[in-house]
Amino acid sequence: MFAVIKTGGKQYKVASGDVVRVEKLDADAGETIQFNDILMIGDKIGAPMVDGAAVQAEVIDQIKGEKVINFVRRRRKHSSKRTKGHRQQLTLVKITELMEKGGDKSGVKAAVGAAIASALAHNAGGAAPKKAAPAKKAAPKAAPKAEKPAAEKKAPAKKAAAKSDADDLTQISGVGPVIVKKLHDLGVTTFAQIAAWTPEDVAAMDDKLNFKGRIDRDEWLKQAAELAKG
Repeated sequence: MFAVIKTGGKQYKVASGDVVRVEKLDADAGETIQFNDILMIGDKIGAPMVDGAAVQAEVIDQIKGEKVINFVRRRRKHSSKRTKGHRQQLTLVKITELMEKGGDKSGVKAAVGAAIASALAHNAGGAAPKKAAPAKKAAPKAAPKAEKPAAEKKAPAKKAAAKSDADDLTQISGVGPVIVKKLHDLGVTTFAQIAAWTPEDVAAMDDKLNFKGRIDRDEWLKQAAELAKG
């Protein structure tokens, strides 16, 4: 008859008299231990464990496994390489008895991993539980700020009054509001200014207004001179 036991996160198929190396257990050489996580024994298959079944064994020795070499070298980084050896700690046990029933009544020490036993001992013996940090008092809520009176709406800025000496340039034939605005932007506001333009001034204004000779064709200077006389 054989059984399948689970210990140290691994499964082992064992029979009476087998000597097995398992992950390190919390036991000394010569002690009798009992595996209680039995996945299968005889013709019984657990779901996932077989209730009441157990496998007893005698601890022969605490040993180390074969040395495993880990070699790490990063690609394209010749200066970064590492070699590390490791020997896994194991427990050598001899299977003495397979028990289909009665395992839960046995007084034999249960097979427990060394790491688990250490954690249990630390929790049981342990360190005094940390005191919970006192709850912070909630900061008093700031009194709601008094609402500021709504700011008075600013009166819309009045448009700058037209200068008293600016003429109505739209009286010149071919000059409309759009051209008047452009002329004002260029500092031209009176008939007298237009009447006094030189040929160079006319050429410059043609370029600025993109008129292509329109000033001469529409005789702006002549019209402005007559309008300036009143």
